Amino acid sequence: MKIGIIGAGNIGGNLTRRLTALGHDVSVANSRGPETLKELAEETGATAVRVEEAARGAEVVVVTIPLKAIPKLPSGVLAGAAQDVAVIDTGNYYPQQRDGRIAAIEDDGLTESRWTEQHLGHPVIKAFNGTYAQDLLDRPRPAGAADRMALPVAGDDAAAKAKVRALIDELGFDTVDAGGIDDSWRQQPDTPVYGLQAGTDAVTKALGEASPERPAGFRG
Repeated sequence: MKIGIIGAGNIGGNLTRRLTALGHDVSVANSRGPETLKELAEETGATAVRVEEAARGAEVVVVTIPLKAIPKLPSGVLAGAAQDVAVIDTGNYYPQQRDGRIAAIEDDGLTESRWTEQHLGHPVIKAFNGTYAQDLLDRPRPAGAADRMALPVAGDDAAAKAKVRALIDELGFDTVDAGGIDDSWRQQPDTPVYGLQAGTDAVTKALGEASPERPAGFRG
């Protein structure tokens, strides 16, 4: 499958490593240009491209950049992607630590991924946002393994969600359907499921224990 990754930090870099190892055709981009991704490209066999080129022909696009950088993405960044492209949003809102205050999230009550979706102009599937990057390398397990981790996945597009869940299964993790994007507050930072390294039952329980009230540490 052709996959585009926008962002080559910890999550983006390790997804590039895993997805190329599984045989996918990966294009990876960052804000500093493809020449800065030479080592990652040589290590993995991925193609380093400009951000504007990352989505071309892609069946899946992973957007894994700081939330404050989302509005700075080039217009039409998803242009040229496959018609049924699934867009994965791995982002989190860190108002005090990184992103500054975003009124639409805090005052209007948008979930972080709904805000991202509106800027991208395309539905997103929220996944990997509470996953430790190193777990992508260290924690894959075969289906049915007792210690296989589960990841929550939220989104409104059933077909795109199914595609993302199948890809996560291929990566070696179970998934739990966390509802639509308006429900994705259940997996935002400082919720019980955020960073949880556990199986399906525990992840399902943690999603149910989440509070819609934004924690003080994650308000601007």
